Amino acid sequence: MRRFDQIYQLPFLPHLFPINCYLVDEGADLTLVDTGMSFCTKGILKAIKRLKKPLTRILLTHAHVDHVGSLDAVKAAFPQACVYISTRDAKLLAGDLSLEAPEDQTEIKGGTIQVETKPDKLLTAGDHVGSLTAYLAPGHTPGSMAFYQASSQSLLAGDAFVVQGGLAVAGDKRWRFPFSAAATWSLSTAIKSAERLNQLPIQYLMVGHGKVIQRANRQMDTAISRAKKR
Repeated sequence: MRRFDQIYQLPFLPHLFPINCYLVDEGADLTLVDTGMSFCTKGILKAIKRLKKPLTRILLTHAHVDHVGSLDAVKAAFPQACVYISTRDAKLLAGDLSLEAPEDQTEIKGGTIQVETKPDKLLTAGDHVGSLTAYLAPGHTPGSMAFYQASSQSLLAGDAFVVQGGLAVAGDKRWRFPFSAAATWSLSTAIKSAERLNQLPIQYLMVGHGKVIQRANRQMDTAISRAKKR
């Protein structure tokens, strides 16, 4: 468990296929951002127990299996926890891979699974959940979201960016870690989302795959420029 201000990174398989979940300490309780794969359950529950605070919120950046794989198990352990996902990716969570009219009409990629847990609240841009503000960040999936904590200038970006193999915008393939790009729905949409997110002052960039990057804006700008050239 790695602490950055009041946010804890829970890294799994960091040298093979890094998957990160995050616990946000809200003072009286905790918010979990993403649930990883099913094998992450034990580590998530152990981290919550170590912090000695109740889990009351589960936020999902998007509906891919490596971000919702432990959802049912964590929800069973904390049935009072409220589950949040974007209105758009709630369709993916329910197994609906159809595209909507205004969207880039390319295949939605990446692994999905059926889960029993239903979201309690559907998020739109600007919603506040604890200390976090929700931002739409489509590209990796049509309904991807990122969450920003203004007090620490931390961006929990999900797969809008990937750090493993070199910082990149979702869909911009890096040969050392090609998996995120292979699972991305729309690179052009991801670039637009990355540009919007980079307007925020970001002290900590926290992604689904890779290490936390500090003072990230300049590096994000470089990654966006590289993606545009591709």
